[in-house]
This record gives sequence, structure tokens and C-alpha cells, in this order.
Amino acid sequence: MTVPLPPPNRIYLLRHAQAAAAEPGQRDFDRPLSIKGYGDAEIIADKAADKGYRPDLLISSTALRCRDTADAVHRAVGVGLDVRYVDALYDATVSTYLEIVDAQEAAAVMLVGHNPTMEQVLETLIGHEAMVDALPRGFPTAGLAVVDFDASVIAWRLTDFVVV
Repeated sequence: MTVPLPPPNRIYLLRHAQAAAAEPGQRDFDRPLSIKGYGDAEIIADKAADKGYRPDLLISSTALRCRDTADAVHRAVGVGLDVRYVDALYDATVSTYLEIVDAQEAAAVMLVGHNPTMEQVLETLIGHEAMVDALPRGFPTAGLAVVDFDASVIAWRLTDFVVV
């Protein structure tokens, strides 16, 4: 597995907000956000916008809970945001997430996806110790990692972690 080099220079990793429990017969893929999840998605999107975190490209899993979370970001940062939905992000490996990021020419890319992959991608980018120091209890729902490429040491660094 290869860690991507710029571009992009900034990667936003947004774990979808809290999903509702599956209804009888409902596929996991089709679970929407819970009432709390809808609120948290709006809050995290607004916090990101208030901090000036605006991706050039948002790539989201096609799972309903991710699309709902991506919609909140789209509303918060503006209609000019390029949003793409990618089936491969659902139930994907770390390699798949990193390959998707690495294939982008945009300066700042946001992925909206699932755990445990989000946590594993962050760990791959910044290293195990930095991951444990920053998130000792793991990657929460509606958590947003802001990861920047530090050219002086040719490594990715966690710049911020935004939570509800």
C-alpha cells in the first residue's frame, strides 16, 4: 500500500454521522442518519465551514448515511462544491481509499466514508503513535480529520480534528 503524495495537499476525512438502526429487512447500505446523526452532520459541516475548511472535491460513499452527511457539507460550503459518489468507498479497504485520493488532481479532497476504514486511513497517513495520541478512543461518528502534507519532512500531518 502506497501513501499518496501531493496533489492533493490537504485531505479531509469525514466519518459519516450516526446512522439509524436498521429496520427489519433493511440493508445496511440503505440506513439513513438517525435524528441525532442529521443534527451532528449539520453541526460538523457548519464548524468546518466556519474554520474555512473547504474541499475542492468531495467524494462520498454511496451508502445513504454517507450521502446524507455529504449533503450537509455541500449545504454548508456552497453549491460550487464538486461532489462525487463512489460505490467503491462502501465496505472498502484502506488501499481503495488511498488509491481514490491519489488519483485526484484537486488541491483539497474530502472523503466521506465508513469506519474502521477511516481510522485506518488516518493511521496510515500520520502513523500509529500520532493516531493514538490524537484519537485515543478512535474515530467518532461525524469526526473530521484535516490532514496536510508537510513538504519539509515529506509526510502527512494531522492539522486538526473537528468533533461535534
